[in-house]
Amino acid sequence: MKIDKTLQLPCGVEIKNRFLKSAMTEGIANSDALSNERHVKLYERWAKGGTGISITGNVQIDHRYIERAGNVVIEGTQTNESLAALANWSQAGKQNNTQLWMQLSHAGRQTPFSINKKSVAPSVKRMPTLGGVLKFGVPEELSHTQILDIIDRFINAAEIAKQTGFTGVQLHSAHGYLLSEFLSPNINNRTDQWGGSIENRSRLLISIIDGIRARVGNSFPISIKLNSSDFQKGGFTHEESIEVAKLLNLTSLDLLEISGGTYENFAALEIDSFNLKKMKTIKPQRSTVVREAYFLKYAEEIKKFLSIPLAVTGGFRTIDGMNSALNSGACDVIGLGRPLCSEPEIINELISGEKKSATLYENILQFGPWIFGLNSPIALMRSNNKAAQVYWCYRQILKMANGEEVNNKLSLTKALFDHFREDSANSKKYQEYWSDLN
Repeated sequence: MKIDKTLQLPCGVEIKNRFLKSAMTEGIANSDALSNERHVKLYERWAKGGTGISITGNVQIDHRYIERAGNVVIEGTQTNESLAALANWSQAGKQNNTQLWMQLSHAGRQTPFSINKKSVAPSVKRMPTLGGVLKFGVPEELSHTQILDIIDRFINAAEIAKQTGFTGVQLHSAHGYLLSEFLSPNINNRTDQWGGSIENRSRLLISIIDGIRARVGNSFPISIKLNSSDFQKGGFTHEESIEVAKLLNLTSLDLLEISGGTYENFAALEIDSFNLKKMKTIKPQRSTVVREAYFLKYAEEIKKFLSIPLAVTGGFRTIDGMNSALNSGACDVIGLGRPLCSEPEIINELISGEKKSATLYENILQFGPWIFGLNSPIALMRSNNKAAQVYWCYRQILKMANGEEVNNKLSLTKALFDHFREDSANSKKYQEYWSDLN
């Protein structure tokens, strides 16, 4: 079995096994966007669950452009209160010899309208309203000066992460957020040094890596989460992803994590589009089903050009599938996300042999039978079932953060309505808090 073997990163840090808890948005910060006791409880739970690396949900570097209310934000000089709260979080998440890495992000044009009526992006290209429900701010094109400020914000947040005890950082350059927007020719239509060629579109990401490395030293892990593809016409392609991976391989990066899709087109949920005008779902290829991981075939191609470790997240459920991926050389690390929401102990159980597979809740959870279910003849209903499963996971995260046991009998309908009710209230509180400060 390779899954329990240690892994040494280029920076010299040793990981106790080949499991990575992939970043999942928590949404548990208060309106002040500071970490709190709920982060402590949640990450202590995951640390005890056995993962080698635990990556936080996307900590934002600008309070104006966040992914959702409840994100932690690190910007500027931190108060003693904020530093102490972050230190408590890191201390809890490092238990059981766990590496705790802070994921850093900027929502870009995917800033919800409920947070900010305006957003920023490489170019002026607005996000569509998704599923008739999710609305986003109107983007303004970033100036050169604003881009330099964003670089400084990422570097500052990484330095604070190290200062407060986090053992590494990950830059979120996937799923349609700002860093991945710069990589996409569909979104980045700039003609200056930040757009055009793949080298120019990668410049922001590489500038941030270089800046962080200069500030944190050579022994602090830096990771990137990168799309294998946007899975969109005119978007960031698999071929371009390989070219970016080649460029990243020349930096001081320690780990590359592969995922895929955007809010508009989310491959990991088998959803081709949330746009009502072109709604349909993706039927996974047979090879993908057999090999479990959604992005493994892309990883195999990228791996040929990497000397740094590669993690793949999305679809892994069985210990045999995980070991097969590792033993084939397709990847070095197995990323898990949703299984850790419903079964926080699953990594310990897989390593010990107590279980051979995580429970396939994605094949179980649905609104109802037939027309209301996962195999509904109505594409919108199929996609809504998949999307609601994400909110179901959010509710389990909230339970663990509150010190409660997960509730795997929770219905999708209740999870969906509870999430939107609370998210709406939290967004309103967030806006009120920050408008008073501004």
